[in-house]
Amino acid sequence: MSDFTTRPEILGTFGVFTSTHWIASAVGMSILEKGGNAFDAAVAAGFVLQVVEPHLCGPGGDMPAVIYSRQKDKVEVICAQGPAPAGATIEHYTAEGLKLIPGNGLLATVIPGAFDGWMLMLRDYGTMGVRDVLEPAIFYAENGHPVLERVCNTIKGLARFFEEEWPTSYSTWMPGGAPPEPLSNFRNPVLAQTWRRVIAEAEAKEGRENQVEAARDAFYRGFVAEAIDSYLRQAEVMDASGTRHKGVLTGEDMAGWRASVETPQTYDYHDWTIAKTQAWGQGPVLLQSLALLKGFDIAAMDPAGPDFVHTVVEAMKLAFADREVYYGDPDFSQVPTEHLLSDGYNDERRRLIGREASHDLRPGQVAGYEQQHDLTLAMLREMSGKGAVYEPTMAHLSEKRGDTVHIDVIDRWGNMVSTTPSGGWLQSSPVVPGLGFALNSRAQMFWLKPGLPTSLAPGKRPRTTLTPSIALHEGRPTLAFGTPGGDQQDQWQLPFFLRYVHHRKNLQAAIDLPLFHTSHFPGSFYPRTSSPGEIMVESNIGADVLEELRRRGHKVTAADPWTVGRLTAARRDADGLLRAAATPRLMQAYAAGR
Repeated sequence: MSDFTTRPEILGTFGVFTSTHWIASAVGMSILEKGGNAFDAAVAAGFVLQVVEPHLCGPGGDMPAVIYSRQKDKVEVICAQGPAPAGATIEHYTAEGLKLIPGNGLLATVIPGAFDGWMLMLRDYGTMGVRDVLEPAIFYAENGHPVLERVCNTIKGLARFFEEEWPTSYSTWMPGGAPPEPLSNFRNPVLAQTWRRVIAEAEAKEGRENQVEAARDAFYRGFVAEAIDSYLRQAEVMDASGTRHKGVLTGEDMAGWRASVETPQTYDYHDWTIAKTQAWGQGPVLLQSLALLKGFDIAAMDPAGPDFVHTVVEAMKLAFADREVYYGDPDFSQVPTEHLLSDGYNDERRRLIGREASHDLRPGQVAGYEQQHDLTLAMLREMSGKGAVYEPTMAHLSEKRGDTVHIDVIDRWGNMVSTTPSGGWLQSSPVVPGLGFALNSRAQMFWLKPGLPTSLAPGKRPRTTLTPSIALHEGRPTLAFGTPGGDQQDQWQLPFFLRYVHHRKNLQAAIDLPLFHTSHFPGSFYPRTSSPGEIMVESNIGADVLEELRRRGHKVTAADPWTVGRLTAARRDADGLLRAAATPRLMQAYAAGR
């Protein structure tokens, strides 16, 4: 591999912060400079990303985080994925004439989780107050920010729809009656007012932790929840099904829910241990892929060659096939994760990876799960179609669907955060009057067929695609990394991690190498279609590599260079040296540190 990198790997000892937007990275570093820790910095930047990347995340969305607390000396997961409301039953949705949950609108909404997750992180792991972490977001909402071209294009593509169907979104995103121009100064004063009121209610209490709790109450049991409840009781809006529907989320749903802290799912790969969410997220897919790839000599492969791409893609196809059958909220169904990660299971599965590309969805057979296996495959055959729908991180996909953002931060004490906030996109549902933000559309990841781990049910978490990562080297928390991209998130993280582990110790170089992914398996987003055997590869990998992949039976789409993936990563060495890097793709992500 060439030593050339598009940007320097950032080095320092004080702190490093990397995210999918340069303003968020600057805000995160500013919090570290003020004496805040990694958790304070992540929270402040998370709220800023809701302002500067509103097509990718919002206050009504969700947020999983994998964290390492130096004080607790343990890796944990903050689950801020809201579950389905009490009224979200299969019977209700099918009575509305639906076979799939729409990808936008009010029926697609689950309980907003992000705000409570950020406040939980701030209260239990941070050191700052509610005002400290909200004021940067308020500044950009009130004074404006250079609105991204992709935000403008998203609004422009929906301008007529907003005007005719979602008037609150029209007034928020087109305040002058037209979409904003790229890099013009865009404001969301109503959102700023919402956060100012949250601060006021928080500061009516004494003590930092009490103020954080008051902020949580203001959102979930106070004026924010009341505004959402009032709106949803009346609103009936157009969605992707082509008809108008009312939502089922209520203030009572919000009042009874709180974010939680969980044990991560882990897997040992050589001298690394990778920590991910449990199977309510897709994180174990990366672990299953590593379990399969552990039987190959990845270090001997050219990390940008056809053997590497082919082998990694075929492993991912098998892992994602298992995701479709076995993953879901572990509080509602027993997920055989330990079996799926076991040596015996993967020794058998590894034999399916040959020299030719597979075109079949091949989930493994697990004893005791035969009915679930067969039911899933029968449903997927019934729903099968072409043209996979995934979140449009890349410039060559539609800009009307939502996506995600990502943050990695390590402070001078060794605290680490890897988080992938998402949902509540400006295109997901109408802006709630008086609040300045929209709700999420995460319920689209449920199926309306009973008997599956991912069947819709009240109180169940949707099986999300959000999948931040922390990796420990020889037992020491070392690496935080992740990317937006829906079903592609683990598909882009996997080659990055393999290249970093086996081929070089420079984060930026590992990020810069050409990326690839497959749409072989059913997408997690409406309308849930797939493209068997298809892979997308950045063309700068080389014409000879693309041709060899085609010769092996892959249906190859060559993407333009620098258009696939939005990876960021941060590392802490054993001697305390800190490193960070961010992808040059889409010219938004940035790493900072000193």
